[in-house]
Amino acid sequence: YENSSLFLNSSFPSLYSPKEISHFSLPAELDWLSNPSFCTEDALKLHQHAADLTPESSQLISRSPSRSKLSGGSNTNEDLKKSTKKRKGKKKKHHHHKKRKKKTREESSNSESDSDNECMKDKPRGKDITSHGVTSRFVWLEDIQALTAETFRTDKNPDPANWEYKSLYRGDIARYKRKGDSCLGIDLTKQCITWESSMVEKKQSHKQPERYFTKNSVQLLSTDGIPVYSKSQTSSGPSTFIPVSQLDSDAPPPTTCVNPLGIYDPLTTLWLQGKGPPEHETLKQQASQETSENVNSILKAKVEEYNRMVRENPRDVHTWMEFVSFQDEVMRGPSPYAIKEGEQEIRRKSFKLILEKKLAILERAIESNPNDVDLKLAKLKLCTEFWEPSSLIKEWQKLVFLHPNNPVLWQKYLLFCQSQFSTFSVSKVHSLYGKCLSTLGAVQDGSMVSHPVLPGTEEAMLAVFLQQCHFLRQAGHSEKAVSLFQALADFTFFKPDSVKDLPTRGQVEFFEPFWDSGEPRFGEKGAKGWKTWMHQQEKGGWIIINKLDEDEEDVDEDQEIKDKTLPKWQIWLDIECSRETRHWLPWRPDKTKKQTEEDCEDPERQVLFDDLGPSLIRLSSPDLQFQLLYSFLQFVGVPCGRSLFPSNLYIAMDENNVFDNEQSDRPLTSFDSLLSGVNSIGHMDTMTRGRQHIGHCKEGEEFIQNVFHLILPLFSGKEKANLSVCWLQYEISKVVQCLQAKNKKKLKSQGKKSKKLAKNLLKASENRNNLSLWKLYAYLEWLLGNTEDARKVFDTALCLAGTEGMKNTQLCNLSLLYASLEVELLENLEETVMSRALHILTKLAESGPYVPYTGQVLSVNILKARKAYEHALQDYLSESPISNWDQASNSSQLVNLVGCYALFQYLTVGIDAAVLICRHISEKLKGSASQKFESIGENLGIHNFSTPLEAVTLMHTNLLRYHMKVSIYPLNPLREALTEALKLYPSNQSLWRSYIQIQSKSHNASKARRFFDSVTRSTKSLEPWLFAIQAEEMRKKLVENVQRVDVGEIYSTIPETGLTNRIKGLFEHAIQSENGAHCPLLWRMYLNFLFSLGNKERSKGLFYKALQNCPWAKVLYMDAIEYFPDQLQEILDLMTEKELRVRVPIEELELLLED
Repeated sequence: YENSSLFLNSSFPSLYSPKEISHFSLPAELDWLSNPSFCTEDALKLHQHAADLTPESSQLISRSPSRSKLSGGSNTNEDLKKSTKKRKGKKKKHHHHKKRKKKTREESSNSESDSDNECMKDKPRGKDITSHGVTSRFVWLEDIQALTAETFRTDKNPDPANWEYKSLYRGDIARYKRKGDSCLGIDLTKQCITWESSMVEKKQSHKQPERYFTKNSVQLLSTDGIPVYSKSQTSSGPSTFIPVSQLDSDAPPPTTCVNPLGIYDPLTTLWLQGKGPPEHETLKQQASQETSENVNSILKAKVEEYNRMVRENPRDVHTWMEFVSFQDEVMRGPSPYAIKEGEQEIRRKSFKLILEKKLAILERAIESNPNDVDLKLAKLKLCTEFWEPSSLIKEWQKLVFLHPNNPVLWQKYLLFCQSQFSTFSVSKVHSLYGKCLSTLGAVQDGSMVSHPVLPGTEEAMLAVFLQQCHFLRQAGHSEKAVSLFQALADFTFFKPDSVKDLPTRGQVEFFEPFWDSGEPRFGEKGAKGWKTWMHQQEKGGWIIINKLDEDEEDVDEDQEIKDKTLPKWQIWLDIECSRETRHWLPWRPDKTKKQTEEDCEDPERQVLFDDLGPSLIRLSSPDLQFQLLYSFLQFVGVPCGRSLFPSNLYIAMDENNVFDNEQSDRPLTSFDSLLSGVNSIGHMDTMTRGRQHIGHCKEGEEFIQNVFHLILPLFSGKEKANLSVCWLQYEISKVVQCLQAKNKKKLKSQGKKSKKLAKNLLKASENRNNLSLWKLYAYLEWLLGNTEDARKVFDTALCLAGTEGMKNTQLCNLSLLYASLEVELLENLEETVMSRALHILTKLAESGPYVPYTGQVLSVNILKARKAYEHALQDYLSESPISNWDQASNSSQLVNLVGCYALFQYLTVGIDAAVLICRHISEKLKGSASQKFESIGENLGIHNFSTPLEAVTLMHTNLLRYHMKVSIYPLNPLREALTEALKLYPSNQSLWRSYIQIQSKSHNASKARRFFDSVTRSTKSLEPWLFAIQAEEMRKKLVENVQRVDVGEIYSTIPETGLTNRIKGLFEHAIQSENGAHCPLLWRMYLNFLFSLGNKERSKGLFYKALQNCPWAKVLYMDAIEYFPDQLQEILDLMTEKELRVRVPIEELELLLED
């Protein structure tokens, strides 16, 4: 230790005081450590000066490093970035160390500042700090106690970061939080401060108000409303105003200890006092809770009731079906069956959940009723949403195998297979129809012993047969459809007596040789029928008769392409439609020309017996035999006053002539020529082209004539007269079409043919007194413009009728038509007394011999006629009770009598008297009579079976329409009459046509829309949907025409989208209905409407969606070729794949274009 102390003392003498140094002496051996030049006084001064400045400089260095280090090289920026990244990374990890570090830093700085103050007590104040020669040092201003205003600090070192970055480093800027958007001291009325900060903007951004169609708004609409009830008024008299309860009073609330300033509302004051809400508030809450509990309790009670009913009586199928339908009501609103409150909206939208619950109920029901078909059908309908088509088909096959005698099940199975696009082909469905009819035929014969015959089987078999024929027609295989009708007509009306007792299959085996013999068939020239052929065969051979008039040929074959410059798709459509018109009859080899089967250019035109044999059925009922005949005539375009079965009407509806208001200028004598909506054979055109031809080609017209010549001798009496009337109506319908098309050349030639036929029919002895034929002949002359000739025919017919008067139904009908035609000729109502119409109706009431019109009718005769009409109508109503109005003659007599009396009153008294009669009769007929006739119509398979009430209503509306045409009359009576009638008969197309015609004149569509909505909800008929769509489209066209008038292109800047969206909504609802999903006409209208809007992609998507529901409708494919010409090859390939009839293959078209 001594040596070390000596070393320190000698080397660093400044560590010791001068006294210690002076008394200190070194040993001799350590002389080398002594420093003779060392001055102790200078060392002490220097040491004292350094001791005074050391704390200040160290503080400066520790707190603020010099800026020269920041600008000392190129690595400065990188070091800054690294330090900021490290600081960010450590910020979260070491957040809990911050407070501790802050405390230690503050303590050290405080201690340093204290030492500084002590060291500088004796220094002069306010002088330059850089004295004593230390110019590169400076101190903190905070460390100087006596500061002046002039004291400042200057830093001249530059910061290169200011050149490189857009703003100051965020670590050098003090952090702060601004509370509020204002600033203290500004005048808010005149001044404003805008804070440009993203955080503030984010906080201040207001939510946009939601529209009605957003998800949240739709959910609000779906929530249950609060029940509203009215309190009884305490005042005795009626109040002149609606009392409003005053919730907020003007007087301020009283001040209390908890509300000294009187600024709290009463509920807040109660809460501060620790009290609950007043009694009426709790009552309101309890009432709302009770209402929700009541809803839940009602639903619970219903569910328990259904469970009890199906448990006690599991065989009650109706209760099971009601329980399944009840699930929609259970899952619709908030109920205890919801999983959670938050999931109510999800559950309401979850369609699958409802289906699964229904499926579970149906499975329980089927376990209790294993043989019930309705439950199994309901299950299969639900499983359509879950299962694949292949699995569904297997289930259908199992069901049909278990119940082969159920015709309703067969119809639904056929429609299902017909509408499955993935598995559809024409040959498959055609064979299924044959299997269905042969199976039902075996059940009917008793060959299938395991299953009994259900009631209505024969009628259902005819309905399936007609559905098969229309299916083949719509698929383009018109030859097979016509051959089916030909075969069944021969099989039904010309059956030999020797085979009548055999079962159906045995009869078909005997029929096959006749069909393949090459002899003329039903409708062909020289045909004599199966019975005659078989009788001749039994005698030993058949005498072949050469055909006459073979020199007449059809010359249209070489003129298929009229203009080769047209687009390819248009040429294809023209040729396809032309061949559909000319080649709908099956091709037969002509033996006189030595033709064979190989001579046929298109093998598809030949029909083999294998395609027909399974579909032949036995019809024993005379009514069904006539229904078959009338259906065949309707199929080829002959109007018969009959319609299709309700089960297959909408499937066959594919033409846009439903809305054609034929002869709207003649409301009293309108002529409904054809079955509206259903195309006749030989007419298949696109939606925009419309029907191109009137009647049929030459071969077709000859075929129809041959049919009438062949069937008329089979009948006598009333049936023969009805067939003659149908034939003449067909000729008149062609005249009406010529008038509508304004084709004068065709009208002249057609008029001659029609008059020739009428005269030939009247020449027959059995038809000379047939007033129905006389009426049609006179009407034909009237349509052709020969008014005087028509009057002569009418007068001749009335003179032939004798003196039966109003008791003769045909005479009443003839007089009503004659008088209606004369009324339509009147220019004004002042001429009614002088008119022929009044003379005709007066003579009818007199029941005497008819005298042609000579002049004005006497007033006495008018009074007598009025009394006669009153007594006749009263006697008819009293003598004919409602239960006896089953006969068509009685009902038609009543209708004709009412029509004559109403028209008589209209001419003599006025429109109000005529309307009064119609209303009086309508009230009498309502109730049980209408129900009786509706059931009759359904049983006969006649969809448009005209009841007396329906016919009287139609007369009523037609009379009002005529009166509004010739004079000023309010629209409301006609509208009310139509609405009342349409509620009773929602499928009557004539009434709907009148309704949309009068609604098109109204500026306000709300009434019509509400009416359409109410009717569509109450009926399954498709007509309300079709005419609602048509009415909106008419309104849309009217709006567009108004917007385009004298304005030019302003329409493109003011689009009308409301009607467009409404029409789309109507289409979507219609195609979701049971009848609309498989109606080709509805899909064609929807596709045409979307294409008219110009949206090609959506139209293409809708086309493929339509094929999913109606893959058999060839007109859909033809419409698509017109709308999407670039897809011609693709659509033709699709038609070929599904085996639809393509008469012009694309290869043949290219060859024709090359030639």
